[in-house]
Amino acid sequence: MPEPQEVPVYDLVGVGFGPSNLALAIAVTEHNAGGGEAVTAHFLERQPRFGWHRGMLLDNATMQVSFLKDLVTMRNPASEFSFLSYLHSQGRLVDFINHKNLFPLRIEFHDYLEWSAAKVDDLVSYDREVAGITPVPGEESLFDVRTTDGQVLRARNVVFGTGLRPNLPEGVTVSDRIWHNHQLLHRIDKVSDPERCIVVGAGQSAAEVTAFLHDKFPRAEVCSVFARYGYSPSDDSSFANRIFDPEAVDAFYTAPEDVKRRLMDYHGNTNYSAVDLDLIDDLYRRVYREKVQGVQRLRIFNACRPIDVTETESGVRMAIESLTTGEKTVLDADLVVYSTGYRPADPTSLLGELAAKCRRDEHGRLRIERDYRLVTPDVKAGLYLQGGTEHSHGITSSLLSNTAVRVGEILRSILDRREPSLDWPAEYAVSGVKAEEWA
Repeated sequence: MPEPQEVPVYDLVGVGFGPSNLALAIAVTEHNAGGGEAVTAHFLERQPRFGWHRGMLLDNATMQVSFLKDLVTMRNPASEFSFLSYLHSQGRLVDFINHKNLFPLRIEFHDYLEWSAAKVDDLVSYDREVAGITPVPGEESLFDVRTTDGQVLRARNVVFGTGLRPNLPEGVTVSDRIWHNHQLLHRIDKVSDPERCIVVGAGQSAAEVTAFLHDKFPRAEVCSVFARYGYSPSDDSSFANRIFDPEAVDAFYTAPEDVKRRLMDYHGNTNYSAVDLDLIDDLYRRVYREKVQGVQRLRIFNACRPIDVTETESGVRMAIESLTTGEKTVLDADLVVYSTGYRPADPTSLLGELAAKCRRDEHGRLRIERDYRLVTPDVKAGLYLQGGTEHSHGITSSLLSNTAVRVGEILRSILDRREPSLDWPAEYAVSGVKAEEWA
């Protein structure tokens, strides 16, 4: 292990570099450019390059959030990192205005994220996976962040932005013929001329995958299986969208537990298991058109659930049970895609002995302060979460809607908690210390 003076010390180290920690890197960059006391930061990302749900970047899929809720605008409308600045740099600003649409293509928004990430690439090391985080012996205000290849960064604060993990029903494992939808575009080119595909799920991704497979394989039967009676439209009405406002985080955080549960129940259809109405209408038109033509290629198994999935020599056999009648249908398919959502990553898996110092509530959930800092009374250094805070901060926890504001609050918290008497080493007075310099 290197001597302590050989280990770079940062005000914050970010674990993961998806949109949330990218937005934080931008906030740090803008803060430092403003002439205030510099914040030193570095981010570690296990992917070899920036990427955000690449497996679902379907050509015609659009964002479900306004372009104004980009990485910066809600925090700093004048930022050079805004989506509008990106459009201007690409020569498409006028075209986008004429498009008269708040919701850009998903592939375009991903390109904006890549453009933004390239502008702060001095703050991130790709292809570096974090193996563990430990307290520095004798230093209650410092953590050592170790990567799987044995390198170490020393941090006064760690910000987790590790995103979501694919969720699969119990007993289901991924294989060559059974996928989670996040793998769709990575694997679909290996599938040729299937006779039947099955999609499990009732949300936006499930509907998008169903439409995509129906278009891509014009001779295949595509079966959509879900427990609801029909696809439910997402509620993006103006008043309901207030649940994503920055002020809604304050209201939710201070609300009693029973009120929090009711708010989640009331407004879950703004995000969960809900589909854009235009896509619902499109799928219904397909079903109706095929009934008229007498060739039913798109089959909807509503109010149903898979009860058995087994792989055979030639494909996958799925038994489906009707929730209303108990009737069972057995389908043989070439491919099954589970669009069954995601779950937040558990940051405590990286914390080792620190995990026991993280306070939990009566339901076993991590206790989180309003500034997204884990409640750790016995630890002076800070652990912050971007995601996994839905139970404390509300439905916008892992969504883009409040990202720009959230990273501003986290950065402000780090600055406010910083000891003014610390003598910052001159070599760390700028934020752009690259990993190659300490490797």
